[in-house]
Amino acid sequence: MESIRVLSTLAVKGAFAELAARFQAAGGARIEADFAPTLALLDRLRRGEAADVVILTREGLSEMLGEHRVAAVSYVDIARSWVGIAVKAGRAHPDISTEAALRTALVRARAVAYSRIGASGILFAELIARLGIAHLVDAHAVVVPSGLTAERLLTDEADLAVQQISELKQVAGVEIVGPIPRELQVPAVFSAGCMLATENVVPAERFLKFLRSGEAISVLREAGLEP
Repeated sequence: MESIRVLSTLAVKGAFAELAARFQAAGGARIEADFAPTLALLDRLRRGEAADVVILTREGLSEMLGEHRVAAVSYVDIARSWVGIAVKAGRAHPDISTEAALRTALVRARAVAYSRIGASGILFAELIARLGIAHLVDAHAVVVPSGLTAERLLTDEADLAVQQISELKQVAGVEIVGPIPRELQVPAVFSAGCMLATENVVPAERFLKFLRSGEAISVLREAGLEP
């Protein structure tokens, strides 16, 4: 069976095993996937790492289009995700429903875990600066270089974890409090495309078409993503 290699942002990792299984069962190619934050993937691609399909933030994919690494005709937006907050399972859920409530919850937390280079981490760093509480939050923050911030809840390194809701849902033993108020954020859009250098154009394009199918959309929704 033919195979394709996919480099993907962590945001869709929770849905990916099911997507790959369904695609293969429907007669598609076998998928070999590797996951990392978009900025890390951009660096790897620029250093010459090979892939057939990439799934990045919309901004990241636009950079790859501009550098003529991704085929423009293959570009497709597949999902969007909101940044949310999680706590360890069984712990009290703070009120984060308004800007004022969110500010209070973040300041009162013993420690907040957030990503250094992911889309959610960039948004959160800008948000706490805008709210005027960056110095208070960062004084006790657990800034995760890469990976899933909610894992720091399980080790009791943090009381609150901030990340894309689809990424928070990938960690067993935590509970989603909810999204950061939507008026305070812009959802991240995740997009996909075929690498221009791929020799597996047909199966790669078939996979991109599958990602827009009703079957794939239901899987993405279950993983916390909005088509």
